[in-house]
Amino acid sequence: MFNIRLYQQNDYSIWNDFIAQAKNATFLFHRDFIEYHKDRFEDFSLLIFEDDKLRAVLPANKKENVIYSHQGLTYGGLVFLSKLKAEKVKSVLDEILLFLKENQITTFYYKPIPDFYLTEGNKEMEFFLLKKGAVLEQKEMNLAINLSTTLKISKSKMKHFRRIENLDLDIIEEQDFEPFWEKVLEPRLLDKFDVKPVHTKEEIKLLQSKFPKNIKQYSAYRNDEIIAGITIFETKNVIKSQYGATSKAGEEFRALDFLFINLIHKYKRKGKHFFDMGIVNSDTEDYNSGLLKQKEELGCTVYNQDFYKIDIK
Repeated sequence: MFNIRLYQQNDYSIWNDFIAQAKNATFLFHRDFIEYHKDRFEDFSLLIFEDDKLRAVLPANKKENVIYSHQGLTYGGLVFLSKLKAEKVKSVLDEILLFLKENQITTFYYKPIPDFYLTEGNKEMEFFLLKKGAVLEQKEMNLAINLSTTLKISKSKMKHFRRIENLDLDIIEEQDFEPFWEKVLEPRLLDKFDVKPVHTKEEIKLLQSKFPKNIKQYSAYRNDEIIAGITIFETKNVIKSQYGATSKAGEEFRALDFLFINLIHKYKRKGKHFFDMGIVNSDTEDYNSGLLKQKEELGCTVYNQDFYKIDIK
């Protein structure tokens, strides 16, 4: 019933046109976003046709005989239109698994988009994957604020927020990512965790040039010195804090909390549904308890980020 083939460069327009109409897509699935780091991943994205009409796509990459729904993206999964009903999603999955088997793929890792990004149900693939023998390989706590409800920012955070309001901090939405990357984000990540940002300064500038309505930088300044910043990924319903950091000077003023609270109120007023603050995983523990506490005090509650694995037989 369905015909599947690998994405090719001349599919650029048909892929992106489909992403613009899909019920469960964000700008992360646009080819310009998927391919900004194509040198790091062997692309194995799939297009699924029915009677020569594109019905679904799967952003994916390959590593040896293993397929991932895409390691270079925060989330992924099968992307399809609302009119593709559950039984056809089952048929699509059957054909995908057959296609993978014919291409000597041994394992498929599946990472769906979190539910709060969507206004419609999106559990078809997970249901049928489990029926096919998939296992829930990993589950992470994804912290997010439901902006359609009363905010639950802790009293201590609000107490400090009201104190900081009188300190003459300036919040700026700026086009230049260099001050935040060079003076706050990179040095703080290196100092505290001995790591670098996932995106280089050049990569985030490139992505922002391609998605100016979706990628934004907010910075807090005191006396013309940047002391905190948050990089935002904005989708139709959700604001995601992709990066948030403060300088040592900013810590004294709790500048990052001040910036977060301002943005939470800003996007609540704009009618966004959720403020996504990401997962709280840890390299050494089940989760980072400090991050969990910090995000809960800003009003977040726990949602799931699930990861599935299925062996191809």
